[in-house]
This record gives sequence, C-alpha cells and structure tokens, in this order.
Amino acid sequence: MTRILLSAVSAAAALPLAAAPLRAESYPLGTVVFGSLDAAPASFAASGLKLDLGHRGGSGPVILASAGMGRRFETALCFCGPRVTIARLARYTVSASALAGYQWAGDWGVAALYAGAESVLEALTDGSGFGLLPARFGLRLQGEIWAHPSPDTLVNGTLILGSARGDLWSRVALGHRIWDAYLGPEASLSADATGYGKWSFGLHATDIALWRYHLRVSAGVQFESGRRDPSPYVSLTVWTDLR
Repeated sequence: MTRILLSAVSAAAALPLAAAPLRAESYPLGTVVFGSLDAAPASFAASGLKLDLGHRGGSGPVILASAGMGRRFETALCFCGPRVTIARLARYTVSASALAGYQWAGDWGVAALYAGAESVLEALTDGSGFGLLPARFGLRLQGEIWAHPSPDTLVNGTLILGSARGDLWSRVALGHRIWDAYLGPEASLSADATGYGKWSFGLHATDIALWRYHLRVSAGVQFESGRRDPSPYVSLTVWTDLR
C-alpha cells in the first residue's frame, strides 16, 4: 500500500537521525530536510523536516514533520443490480504528521522515539468515477535505530504505527561499508485495517555522498495482497543538513 506512514517518511525512516561518532562525518547533525520516492505498483512520495533542538546530533529532543502522497491498486466487490462483479480501484492517499520525540546518541549509533498527530485523506476511483473518503485524524508512534556494531557496518530498524487508518510500516536493513556507502539487504512490511498487506525484499546502498546531499538507493521485489505475481520496486531517498 501506499506508505501512509512515512519513514521518515518517513522517510524519517529513510534517513539517519544524527551522527554516530564512529562515522560522524557521514551523517547529518542538525536540521535535516529530506525527500523520498518509492516507485512500484504501490507507490509513495514524501518530504519533510527533522529539527534538532539545539544539541546538534547528540542526545536530546527532536521534532519531525512530514507529508506525502501515494497510490495503490485494489479490488472490491461491486453489487451492480442483479450481478456481482469485481471492480479494480485505485486508492490515492495524502498524509501528514507532526511528531515530537527524543533521540539517544552514542558510540554505538543513534536511537529515537517519536509520538504525535497524523491526518489522512483518501480517494477511490475506478477510472469512471471518483469518491472522496472522510478525513481521518489520529496518533502516530515511531521508533528508529541506526546502530554501528563496527565502524564499517550498519544496522537500521524502523517501526511506525498510526491510528488514523490502523496501519503499520516497518523496515530492517543491514549494511557493510564499501566504496564510501553501506551496501546490504533490506526488508519491509506494511499493513492496514482494510486487510491490505505488502512485503518487499531487496538491496540498498545508503549514505551515498553527492556534494552536500546524501542518498539511499534501493531496489528489489515486492509482494502485495490481492496480486498473484510479485513486482519490482525502486526507492530513492535524499537528505541534506541545513547547518
């Protein structure tokens, strides 16, 4: 499904929260602007801001604000007069959140917990008609960890829960430092209260430096409920420190 919950956005899930002293030069330390794009049959684009409240990458309070838009396809039963048919629908979703939290930084890496408000607006279309669903508001919880078991390895985990749609999104990635980027496998899972689920497995390259920007590039295969065959996906996340 569209990633209603941003990993940070959220892409917050897609970007390092602060600097780990093991490789402090590679990670943003202050106010961070980020954007992400997941391109697949279930796609999502997001952007946002992580505000480091004065501690410049150390332990302390942080604020995370993000917004995104996505699209997914699904099937539904249509009771059209005396007949029952299966309709293929496109679901468009716009979401936004404003979270406050605290991050812990040390020689081992960075971990953070967030909580705050989220809003979701969705619309369904079958290509001939358009139906706007009521806006929903709720609570979002987010937890992240970026750990360095050694100077050249990375372990990243993210979990996001939202009550507006009753959904979750999670991602786990492992990486080893090669050619000035962390390369390795990743896996993610998303699901919501409608019964929709999506699983993806692939490879990522994280912390690719390009001038003052940092990139994460991913590619792999995703599996969706309601689809018999898997489909490819590609993902790009870009962030920069405004310090």
